[in-house]
Amino acid sequence: ATHTKSAEVERADSGISQMSARKWRHRASETLSSLQAWEAHRPCTDCGERDLPVETDMQNCNQRRADLCEKCCKRRTERKESVLEFVNTEASYGEDLRIIKEEFYLPMQAAGLLSQEQLLGIFSNIQELIDLNENFLEILQEEIDQAFDQGDDDLMTVCIGEVFLEFVNMLPAFQTYCLQQSSSVNMLNALEKEKELLRIFLNVSQNDNTALRRMNLRSFLMAPLQRVTKYPLLLSRIIKATTEYHPDHGSLREAKSRIESHLEHINMKTKQEGNTWTLRSFRQDSKKKREVINIEMRETALKTVGWLREETRFVMEGSLQLAQPPDGQWVKKGSKTLKFQNMQVLLLVNMKRVSESSLESAEPGPVKDAVLVLIRDKNNGKFHLLREPLRLSNCIVSTDPDCDDTFELIEIRREAFVFRDSDRARTHHWFRQIRRYSRELGSWKKRRNALPNIMISTPHTRP
Repeated sequence: ATHTKSAEVERADSGISQMSARKWRHRASETLSSLQAWEAHRPCTDCGERDLPVETDMQNCNQRRADLCEKCCKRRTERKESVLEFVNTEASYGEDLRIIKEEFYLPMQAAGLLSQEQLLGIFSNIQELIDLNENFLEILQEEIDQAFDQGDDDLMTVCIGEVFLEFVNMLPAFQTYCLQQSSSVNMLNALEKEKELLRIFLNVSQNDNTALRRMNLRSFLMAPLQRVTKYPLLLSRIIKATTEYHPDHGSLREAKSRIESHLEHINMKTKQEGNTWTLRSFRQDSKKKREVINIEMRETALKTVGWLREETRFVMEGSLQLAQPPDGQWVKKGSKTLKFQNMQVLLLVNMKRVSESSLESAEPGPVKDAVLVLIRDKNNGKFHLLREPLRLSNCIVSTDPDCDDTFELIEIRREAFVFRDSDRARTHHWFRQIRRYSRELGSWKKRRNALPNIMISTPHTRP
């Protein structure tokens, strides 16, 4: 009784009456009801809609999907299955490559069934494909393992598109293999008829070697072709199940476009070489057509400079207008007196790799060389070089305020070129990029920051 009386006095002293307390309890009840109603119709974390079903049985409610609507829950399941399919099929493809090497190539080499030249003719660049697959698969598996370790059971943090774009240099390796496939099969057919021991080895391997799954060598040699044509389909499935707000959505679309462009380029090269077979066709659009042209120009540039593909970076590429001034007084007369011609220009940089453990993940090192490759517009279906590449270590790049829509590149002791783009801002961007690498290279780079007035060193002047 004393305790109750004291409580009543304290409540009266605090100014909270019994009626106020009842109002507070009523409002608290209303607030709780509102929170429960909001919880029942809370927005989906993926799409923002408010159509989540009310879960009554908490044992059947997956806690990690409590904030997802039914549509997004299904989409996440489809995305996870598509991501795992991509990784698992890449692992299966790698196993087929391993079988080609360990069950066919190495035994045939050890037994002396074929010469090294014949082995190269049949198996082409299979070792390069094996190395690329191992590196690619390792990164993919690390992404999967990291997601599971962080509690991401839906694999929403796995970005297949970003990883694919990091390994985009594996596509030229597929191209090399695909273009040699027809001659490889023809050589295998001819050698099998000619060499009885080879024919016996292939028959025994197919019938008695359980690792081959009753498949012959020709079937395994088709694995790279089948894999490269399956990439667009696998990427399309992941794109379909990935919301446009996902950080990997843009990379997935870019990866799909890049692979389709390479497949179209392989088909084009196949027709040029007179082969009758083609890879799967894809719908052409202007963007893919431009990318096919870029691929062809990059190949021409790489073949010209002779650099390794994995050590080459294409900094800029595109169309520029080029003129060769007759003398050094063109600035006073103005660029209108110059005769310009359209030219495809590629800025290539040769980067030394710091680490050779991975063809793609190695960090780029210092710049070893940088060149400008000048290619004439396509004539008779082929690209032709205007001249040998301009090595920026032997060039000075400058601009003049009186002609700010152009920039000049002077090759020491040789020629001068004036460049411009139809867009003035892009002209300045080309100038900054080329000047950057010209200053980093060359024995003269420390001379007053490579200013034009000291760029030419003749036999009659001191260096």
